[in-house]
Amino acid sequence: MQLFTACGPEGVCKIASLGSGIFLDLKFHDIPNTVAGAVRAAVDLPKLSFLNVHALGGLEMMRAAAEARGAKPGSTKLLGVTILTSMDAQAVRSVGISGTPAAEVLKLAKLVERAGLDGVVASTHEVKNLRKAFGKDFVLMVGGVRPIPAGGKRPSDDQARVATPAEAVRAGADYLIVGRPINAAPDPVAAAKAILNEMAEAEVSR
Repeated sequence: MQLFTACGPEGVCKIASLGSGIFLDLKFHDIPNTVAGAVRAAVDLPKLSFLNVHALGGLEMMRAAAEARGAKPGSTKLLGVTILTSMDAQAVRSVGISGTPAAEVLKLAKLVERAGLDGVVASTHEVKNLRKAFGKDFVLMVGGVRPIPAGGKRPSDDQARVATPAEAVRAGADYLIVGRPINAAPDPVAAAKAILNEMAEAEVSR
């Protein structure tokens, strides 16, 4: 979101020119017509692998997004963001949601599936129940990923529902969203490689 605000579509095109697939993590959340327009504009960007909307925008908003995305082979995967990983049970209650984060994630994921989206963004804590409910083809992407430093304590920053890369992989996540553990590290390349190694080891034991 910070990159897109600073550089816009040109920034996305620059990254795409390096050969990378793009996850455009803008979490669209507005009336159906506005979100549909944003999705139509986004899917014209190059090498766009993933795009997301807020599931709390509701069924009709997500259906409009899915229709705007289209269904051609190889099209951008469209995900619904459920409950942000920065929110714990108290934070969820403070915005008027009575259920636990786990219950609300499952409820929103059912709406996401009905709307015709490809999967959800959630936390590792909900992955096992989501996989059981929706099967192997439903994309599960998790945020709140925080490696534990050697001999250190699990960091959380402003995140509430966190897990290590290994825990996320073993739980059944398809994709991990990792930001600050890489971009705030003294050596981002080394940090990224360490996370990839941890994921690979966990995949073997999954």
